Amino acid sequence: MYAVRYYSRSGNTKILAEAIAKAAGTEAASVDAKNAAITEPVDVLFVGGALYAYGLDKHLKAWLSELDGTKVKKAVVFSTSWISKHSVDLIRSALQAKGIDVADESIYAKNKPTAEDIKAAETIVKKAIS
Repeated sequence: MYAVRYYSRSGNTKILAEAIAKAAGTEAASVDAKNAAITEPVDVLFVGGALYAYGLDKHLKAWLSELDGTKVKKAVVFSTSWISKHSVDLIRSALQAKGIDVADESIYAKNKPTAEDIKAAETIVKKAIS
């Protein structure tokens, strides 16, 4: 089973999340949605967000703090931003603090994901779920 969770203010991370979900054969859910909790074991969790004032949005931080790490076998981090990939490190650290194995390879798009970004994301997704 695969899951995609994200938080997006501008819609750019949502675009990337939906492309990741499509490639994984699942649906993406915003972390502030009612169906965002991970209640069943997940083989691969794709989780993403962007950098806001050099930190993660409070919605994503809260979701990560409540995540049950025992339900996630492996995670892949993704992000969009216009200035820095630092959100990847922040999400990775939060997941690792929960005891979750996080893939070294992450998915990133600067600003709005392009067709090339989507194709690169699909390649990483296929590798992660194989």
